[in-house]
Amino acid sequence: MTSSSYKSVPPVLRKVHILAVGLALLIATFSLILVEYATLKSSLSDKLQVQMQIVASNITQTLDAGKHKSIENVLSSLSAAPEIDAVALYGLQQERIAHYVRNGQLPDMAAKSPVTELTVNTNLLNAEIWQPVMEKGHQRAVLYARANLKQLYRNLLWYIGTTIMVMLVTLYAAASLLSRLQRAVLQAEERAGFLTNYDTVTHLLNRYAFNQRFQTLLDEAQQKSSVLALLVFDLDDFKVVNDTLGHDVGDMLLRVVAQRMVATGNLDHVIYRVGGDEFAMILEKSEEVENIHAIANRFIEALAAPIAINDRNLYVGVSIGASLYPYDGEDAAHLLRDADAAMYYAKSRGKNNFQMFSVEMHHKSSNRLTLESEMRVALEQGQFELHYQPQIALPSQKLIGVEALIRWNHPQRGVLMPSNFIPIAEEVGLIVPIGQWVLREACQQAMAWKAAGIEGLRMSVNLSGRQFRQESLVNGVTQIIEETHMDTDLLELEITETVLMEDAETTITRLKELKAMGIHLSIDDFGTGYSSMAYLKRFPVSRLKIDRSFIRDIPLDADDVAITTATIQMAHSLKLEVVAEGVENQVQLQFLCAQGCDIAQGFLFSQPVDRHAMTEIAKARET
Repeated sequence: MTSSSYKSVPPVLRKVHILAVGLALLIATFSLILVEYATLKSSLSDKLQVQMQIVASNITQTLDAGKHKSIENVLSSLSAAPEIDAVALYGLQQERIAHYVRNGQLPDMAAKSPVTELTVNTNLLNAEIWQPVMEKGHQRAVLYARANLKQLYRNLLWYIGTTIMVMLVTLYAAASLLSRLQRAVLQAEERAGFLTNYDTVTHLLNRYAFNQRFQTLLDEAQQKSSVLALLVFDLDDFKVVNDTLGHDVGDMLLRVVAQRMVATGNLDHVIYRVGGDEFAMILEKSEEVENIHAIANRFIEALAAPIAINDRNLYVGVSIGASLYPYDGEDAAHLLRDADAAMYYAKSRGKNNFQMFSVEMHHKSSNRLTLESEMRVALEQGQFELHYQPQIALPSQKLIGVEALIRWNHPQRGVLMPSNFIPIAEEVGLIVPIGQWVLREACQQAMAWKAAGIEGLRMSVNLSGRQFRQESLVNGVTQIIEETHMDTDLLELEITETVLMEDAETTITRLKELKAMGIHLSIDDFGTGYSSMAYLKRFPVSRLKIDRSFIRDIPLDADDVAITTATIQMAHSLKLEVVAEGVENQVQLQFLCAQGCDIAQGFLFSQPVDRHAMTEIAKARET
């Protein structure tokens, strides 16, 4: 009987199990009693035989002398044995020579045939023994004794009582153990059922239960020619929480999210956890399918509110994708694929929004999966390379550094820009090994230029958000510096403003560790985040890089002019240098020089170029 079927066993049959154990114990006990009874009788018989042999040897010497009184004294000595009721000595002519009787009568020897060998007879009340008395090989007499079985039965009763007590205790223990085993089996079955169908973190139904239910609903919808909607939810930036605060906090966050989602839906809405931070819901009513946008937006609003965990307010959005049966697919695999594609499209549209599936999304999703696979190959086969964009000091226009920018020499698609693959690398975690490769390659090139006599050219390298959040970041940077013998005074690491502000206190600690190594630090894309002035002055950075979006429309856009001017003034008040990105014309350059901007980079000076072209540019500017 398997645990999966044990729950279906009727209670009567479970009692039969106990009765069967009791019956087995009873049979065993009865068998033991019979064995003990036989043993006791055998022991009594052996004892009588020994006693009779002793008496026979003692009375042989007195037979010739005819000392009947002495023989009776010998027989009377057996009175010390309480089990002996009668003993007598008979001659060969069956005449009684001597006897001792405590209870009962002596046997009529006239009716008994001559005794020539040891004879033992037993019944339920007593045991009789006839012992020939021998002298020099000749029989002289017959010794008779009768013993009662009272002591035997007393011993047997004590044994029966003890055995029954042991049996009852054993039966009780067996019943208790069987009951506990039954409960354990039932609990194990319930636990197995829970683990099969429920998620242990959120206690929501899991992917297995979802697959079972979804297939059932699809079969019913096919029979009734009705519609179904599948919604897939994916938390935005959940990996950031796991990477920065740990998996324990991530699990707590998932539990709160699950509770909110259950509270947001109605009684008909079953929420499933189908992946790490991915949830699903099936709409089977036609009126709900028609109202799918409103339902999805209700969940987005519910998860937009901050979630307090360990005295922190965490903000997680949700991207939702949906597919419809039978319009987007007729089987579970296609509908899931399409809903996932819609969800990833929602993420690409800025996250925290809802998208219905379209054929175009399927192509983008397929392209995304293909790129992910090809990126792994690219790392192994060395398809990535670095290009370098000059950084020019103002107003002298002297070359003082370069920014390292990755390119992918795709064997079929040609050169791919970072915007085509870096977001995907961020999502799947490949950005970390890619970032390590970029840093190592940039350091090697910086030292190669230094060895070639190109002095003072600072190498600026971007750190991705995921790379910066790695606990092993400082150790990883240290290892690369040691491997490449990098002069840390020539290395600058750029971190975006948004990443720096995710966990400011941890950021400050990490930045100080990097600064202590002699590395320069810069805030990239400044103006696109929400830096607090209190934190900004605590960050051990030496430069701010104004995002190109503020430079592009200078001097025509008054807002961009005001923001850029204020940023330069603020940075200088904090004794920070300012780098303007995306400088493309002389008008922008003149404005930046007038405002006191320290450094500029952009197409006005050079597009990003490979190491050979950058070497020529550096040599030309030195002359």
